[in-house]
Amino acid sequence: MVDLMVYRAEGWAARAGQDLYGAPFTEAQLPNTYPPFAALLFMPLTLFPVGEMRTLATAGNLALLVALVHLALRTVGRPRRWPRAAVTFGVAAAAVWCEPVWTTLRYGQINLLLAVLVLWDLSRRPGDAGHRWAGIGTGIAAGLKLTPALFAVALAVAGVAKAAGEVRARRRHGAPRPGTTALWNPLLRRSATACATFFATVALAGVVLPRDSLRFWTEVVVNPDRPGLVEQTANQSLRGVAARLLHTPEPGLWWAGAATLAVVAGLAVTTAAFLAGLDAWAAVACAMTALLVSPVSWSHHWVWCVPLLVLLGSEALRRPGRPAWWVATAGTGLVFCSYALWWVPHAPGERSELDQNAGQMLLSAGYPLLAVAFLCLAAVVALRALRRRAAARPTPPARSPGARTPAPVRP
Repeated sequence: MVDLMVYRAEGWAARAGQDLYGAPFTEAQLPNTYPPFAALLFMPLTLFPVGEMRTLATAGNLALLVALVHLALRTVGRPRRWPRAAVTFGVAAAAVWCEPVWTTLRYGQINLLLAVLVLWDLSRRPGDAGHRWAGIGTGIAAGLKLTPALFAVALAVAGVAKAAGEVRARRRHGAPRPGTTALWNPLLRRSATACATFFATVALAGVVLPRDSLRFWTEVVVNPDRPGLVEQTANQSLRGVAARLLHTPEPGLWWAGAATLAVVAGLAVTTAAFLAGLDAWAAVACAMTALLVSPVSWSHHWVWCVPLLVLLGSEALRRPGRPAWWVATAGTGLVFCSYALWWVPHAPGERSELDQNAGQMLLSAGYPLLAVAFLCLAAVVALRALRRRAAARPTPPARSPGARTPAPVRP
């Protein structure tokens, strides 16, 4: 549980007023790559002996896995006839064997916590008690690790697109233009809440750890090589794939171009899914996009494979006459449970990933290839849903040529 030990060391450094981004931590010599707000939350780890801390962290991650499955089932709309507890614990028991989940447990990582925080926000419905607070989880997750911030961006883009669509629809039908309040939709509210929460974490860390905060936001955050060697097979981002494909640790413009294309396409797919009312598809699409475009996405970051498998499995159950969905679900499960990315030479320090052949490159690019395939599938599903919604929308009665829109009565 080497990462958990690093978290504990960061908590000690924050308590003692030591440099968070100076010398590497623990015997593994691993640097701190998280925002300083994370060190504040890691401080309670220092209150327990190492053995008890590891036990509590493992139990906590298992509980978070159950919570993630529950939220994923809630987002896809679990049939009421299913026994809630049996299905949740059954899926969680199977999900433990997915490589990202198992590696998260082995390292003592916080990936499950981040996914639960974000999915809690995205699973809220307008009638839920916690709907008004939706967005706080995403902001806290971004304060712990910057990658989840893409969800706030996606919510903002989808919210603006929804508001613009409302304006176009009213203009087309000759209705009065909506006011600013009418255009303030739940997507924009969640994005604003997430952004406000994120900046609150930055401000809190700035007050408590001013020196470390200044160094992180001016130096550490712009250093994509700080987490480790980019070509490692564990790096399942587009940058890692490009480094192994080009046999160079500096893929440069090739990675930048691919990441730009991926983020634009991913946000477009996520927006289409949100507008179609497919929140589960939107959540997974945004997660896949964030994992693709991040400079480093270690294999244990891909715990979003759990909501992905729940989503594909639910679609297969809804379409009993379409075996292709079962094939997609089984194939996705095989990719994440086969541990195929570790079948290639990956001795620490030898940088053998820079000399991979075509077969080894394919094995060590399984997660990104699967993410690209999912984004293509999500685009098709979302566009079809948007067409169905447009076809089912009632057509308002046409106004006579000389009719005018009555002026509003002023009080």
